[in-house]
Amino acid sequence: MFAKFAGAAAVAATALTSTLAFTSAAYAEKLETLNFGIISTESTQNLKSVWNPFLADMEKKLGTKVKAFFAPDYAGVIEAMRFNKVDVAWFGNKSAMEAVDRAGGEVFVQTVDVTGNPGYWSLLLAHKDSKLEKLEDVLACKGELAFGNGDPNSTSGFLVPSYYVFAQNSVDPKKCYKTVRSANHETNALAVANKQVDFATNNTESLSRIKENNPKAFENIKVIWQSPLIPSDPIVYRKNLSDDTKAQLKAFFLGYGRLGNDLENEKKILADLQWAPFRDSSNAQLYPIRQLQLFRDKVKLEGDERMETGEKTAKIETIDEKLATLKVLANN
Repeated sequence: MFAKFAGAAAVAATALTSTLAFTSAAYAEKLETLNFGIISTESTQNLKSVWNPFLADMEKKLGTKVKAFFAPDYAGVIEAMRFNKVDVAWFGNKSAMEAVDRAGGEVFVQTVDVTGNPGYWSLLLAHKDSKLEKLEDVLACKGELAFGNGDPNSTSGFLVPSYYVFAQNSVDPKKCYKTVRSANHETNALAVANKQVDFATNNTESLSRIKENNPKAFENIKVIWQSPLIPSDPIVYRKNLSDDTKAQLKAFFLGYGRLGNDLENEKKILADLQWAPFRDSSNAQLYPIRQLQLFRDKVKLEGDERMETGEKTAKIETIDEKLATLKVLANN
C-alpha cells in the first residue's frame, strides 16, 4: 500500500521542468526572515550538525535570513506553524498530516532516501542479548516488559507500530507492559542499547544515523520487527505564504543537488541528511497515512464495549465513508 502511493506522489518530468524554470530574477524579491521547523527525532545538537549546512545554502540562494526552529517534541513545531512562527518545516507523514489539518500547512516536496529507496521502515529494537527475537515475543502480555514508544505525532515511532503491531493484534500497550514511555528515535535507541527499556520503536533512517554517530550503541541493538514501507518524509510550508514565496521555495528544493555549479557539495549535504535530491509532492502523499489513522480508529471503536451500540455504529459508518473517499482519491 505504501509503495503504491509513494510512487504516485512523483510528477511528470515536464511538470518538474516547469517548476524549475526560475531565473535568478525570481530570487530578486527578498523574503522576510524564514523560520524553518525541524522535528525532534534526535538531540538538537545532532540535528544542527546535519541541518545547518543545508539551511546556510538556503539562506544564500534565497537571499534572506533562514532561522532553524527546534522544539522538544513534534507538537511544538506543529503549533509553531499554526501560529505563523514557522514558515517551512520537515515533518514525518503523521506530523505533516497534523500540520495540514490543524496548522494550515501544505506538502510541496518530498525527501528521497540516499540509497534510492522510495521510503523507509518503522522498526522495533531490542538489545542484542535480549530474549526478544520476533514480534510475537513482545505481544505476550505478561506485564514484565518496559516499552519505549515514539512521539505521539511520529509516523514511524508511533502511528505505524500502533496499527501494525498493536491494533492488528488487539493489544493495548498500557495494559500489556510494565512501563510505557514516549521519546524521540535517538533516545529510544540509546535506551535499548543501555538496557533501560526492553524494546522500543525506531526507523531505518534513524538507526543509520545511530550507526554513524554512536557505533558502540549500534553494536548492542538488534531489529526484531520491520513495518511495510512508509512514504519518504514531506516538507511542508504554510498555505498562507505568498505565491511568490512558495514558488521560490519549491524551486530551491527541487533544484538543490540538481542545478547549479556546486552539485557535488549539495549532494554531500543531502547525504549527511540521509537523502538524495527532493522530488515534487503534495498533500496526496498523506492518503495512506490517513488510511492508517482511520483503520486504527475503527479497530479501537470496534473494541470499545462501553460505547452505546447506535453511537458506535454511526461512528464506524463515518470512518468507512472516509476510507471509501480516500480510496477513490488515491486511485485518481
